[in-house]
Amino acid sequence: MEPTNYPTNNSKVLVTGGAGLLGEELIQHLLDKGKEVIALVHHTPIQIEHPLLQVVQGDIFDVVLLEDLIAQVHQVYHCAGFVSFLPKQKKTMIKVNIEGTANVVNACLANDQIKLVHVSSVSALGRIREGEAINEKMNWTAETSNSLYGYTKYLGELEVWRGIAEGLNAVIVNPTIILGGKKWESGSMAIFKTAYEEFKYFSEGVSGFVDVYDVANAMILLMDSSITGERFILSGQNKAYRDIFTLIATCFNKRPPYKKVSAAMADFVWRLQAVQSFIFGTQPLLTKETTRTAQAKVYFDNSKILKALPGFSFNEIDHTIRNACAQISENYHL
Repeated sequence: MEPTNYPTNNSKVLVTGGAGLLGEELIQHLLDKGKEVIALVHHTPIQIEHPLLQVVQGDIFDVVLLEDLIAQVHQVYHCAGFVSFLPKQKKTMIKVNIEGTANVVNACLANDQIKLVHVSSVSALGRIREGEAINEKMNWTAETSNSLYGYTKYLGELEVWRGIAEGLNAVIVNPTIILGGKKWESGSMAIFKTAYEEFKYFSEGVSGFVDVYDVANAMILLMDSSITGERFILSGQNKAYRDIFTLIATCFNKRPPYKKVSAAMADFVWRLQAVQSFIFGTQPLLTKETTRTAQAKVYFDNSKILKALPGFSFNEIDHTIRNACAQISENYHL
């Protein structure tokens, strides 16, 4: 590919994964601040139109394109990633979350004016740690993680730490389950559609949840700060899955979940769905990994980011859910 000549501007930034839930929210924040944004998108079209936004179709495996784009900016937000809990998508997760991140890091190292904010996940910290709150000092281990996704995000983080050791100015963020926006087709927002369809089962699991607005805001504050060589958990509140589903269903005037799922029942369901998926070629709603996660009570410590950014605070998750339900209802004419 021939290099494209983009105008150099100190206010111009690059966002990979620009069409995703977080990518679009981040881009809107940046545009609102008067930043010129290059959004690197793969296939999904971006839903924002703005005179300061330039959309480039490509991917993080095109190293020539990456180097060309990064040579023209001073800030890079790496939001591109691949989330899956299906074993058959192992190769894609490895390629995107590890190899793709390595490509971004290498391109950033070629420009000594760059600062990188990398979006990882709390899965990279080993989130199955019942009885103790998860903080930034923890690392993935086979005993504390149930997902291949978490392992690939952990290895992707190692690429960023490698870049930091080589002189890269970078920060890592580890969001919990991200909620917000007006679309429920995929990702963590799919739970809104599940609740709308009156999914009747609930588990006693607990996890961290965070508003997409807060994740984007924290990333920009970290980018514009002097902080480097650190990682931060971004989690608004620890909440029970049942409480989350109940509030969403209530907002949609639907029946909340009412049947408790035991560990034995959950194991039976994911195995049954695995068989059905194999026979009919469909995607299972539950997998071994998601079932185990839903049963675990996992708490996240968000104190580090609050200390690092004294003026920053998280939205209440109940507020986030009500806003999202209202936007979704309007978007889909519910």
